[in-house]
Amino acid sequence: MSKKVAYQGTAGAFSEEAALTVTGGAEPVGYPTFHEVFEAVASGAAACGVVPVENAVAGSINQTYDLLLESDLHVVGEIYLRVRHNLLAPPGTRLEEVRKVISHPQALSQCDGFLARQKLEAVPVYDTAGAAKQLAENPEPGLAAIASRRAAEVYGLEVLAEGIEDFDFNYTRFFVIAREERPRAEGPYKTSVVFGVRHKPGGLLSALEAFARSRVNLTKLESRPRRDRAWSYVFYLDFEGHVEDPEPAEALVTLLRRAAFVKVLGSYPAAPMNGG
Repeated sequence: MSKKVAYQGTAGAFSEEAALTVTGGAEPVGYPTFHEVFEAVASGAAACGVVPVENAVAGSINQTYDLLLESDLHVVGEIYLRVRHNLLAPPGTRLEEVRKVISHPQALSQCDGFLARQKLEAVPVYDTAGAAKQLAENPEPGLAAIASRRAAEVYGLEVLAEGIEDFDFNYTRFFVIAREERPRAEGPYKTSVVFGVRHKPGGLLSALEAFARSRVNLTKLESRPRRDRAWSYVFYLDFEGHVEDPEPAEALVTLLRRAAFVKVLGSYPAAPMNGG
């Protein structure tokens, strides 16, 4: 069986840092896209994958949620990672010389205040560590990157400014995905589901009442457009508890009766809610 953990990005990415927290001595392996991470796990090339799902400041990573709906993989864990952004540049560069900054769109969004104060042009690229690698391989006058301190070390860049994120509660939540569900362990659990409702008045309210009546606490609710039907939406929902617990099980049975469809993405050990 593979000992690899798939993540999106290159060495020095925050996703790699999250992947390094997965136990069992697994080796993190980067892939260019989220699609390829899911494919690596589904094919068995990787034992599991680590993918970001939301940031406390910038919101959800929509592509991850879309892929979770489309795939047969299970969510088996979650990770909260404190994200500290740094402005990186080739050695000898001064902060006042920087005019343009490259990084992942989420990172740029999380440092919007810093970029505005410094009057820097933001240019999105596919990955934070990839931005650092690109800058190291093709340095340009006035160009810098936003990435982790580890990325600076990996690619030989200098840190011009550290901790440039706008808020100190800048945490990113990651899901651990795998082909098979994992046996239940001790401790609190969370469950993630996606469902659709019939297009009629009160459809969503009726679905959510299933959890209120069973006294199940919801921790997240978000709508996303369906990718196979225009102007139709699905709802991603997280709640406290395991699908085998009596109250959640009762709520899901009721939801199945009232919703157009329901897909359980997985029940997994609840990670400490950092930055709350």
